[in-house]
Amino acid sequence: MFGRKKDEPSAQDSVDQLATDAPAKGAGAGKGAPTPKRKEQEAARKRPLVPTDRKASKDAERIAVQDQRQKMRQALDTGNEKYLPLRDKGPQKRFARDYVDARFSLGEYLMFGALLFVVISFVIPTGSNVLSYVLIGFWVMFLAVFADVVVLSRKLRKGLAQKFGEVERGTIWYGSMRSLQFRRLRLPKPQVQRGQFPS
Repeated sequence: MFGRKKDEPSAQDSVDQLATDAPAKGAGAGKGAPTPKRKEQEAARKRPLVPTDRKASKDAERIAVQDQRQKMRQALDTGNEKYLPLRDKGPQKRFARDYVDARFSLGEYLMFGALLFVVISFVIPTGSNVLSYVLIGFWVMFLAVFADVVVLSRKLRKGLAQKFGEVERGTIWYGSMRSLQFRRLRLPKPQVQRGQFPS
């Protein structure tokens, strides 16, 4: 009455069945190769700290540096953003360059005024009235350049804020210092004509 049915599998039969099925299921699941030893993996990853052919390595490095410098020189001429130095990269720096290059700045001629003052001070004897007038003229020019830079800074800040929203740190200083350089000697070279302000 309480006995087991003959056709119901016993617990031992179930265990035996699992043992015979396991190898059949996992036969195709292996990786097909033994796991490499740690020493073999480390040896495969090892590279010499110093290249075996130092001369060839130095030549390749020198050629790569020359190529990079050539690309940077071309970028300073053409304004190619990809190879410009880090200090000149970015849309705000480009806007500042174009804005400064589009306007006439008194600061372009400050260095010429300073050079002229030095030459005149050597030629004219000390204590002459002419030297005093030249000195006064130089200071007037210096103050005019200072006022021009202040006006440029305000206009540049306003233009950058309108176009980009937030002005990056150092961009106003970057534009102001560029305005003090003679136009033909500026790097990167001007990419706009005078009066061609960026939109």
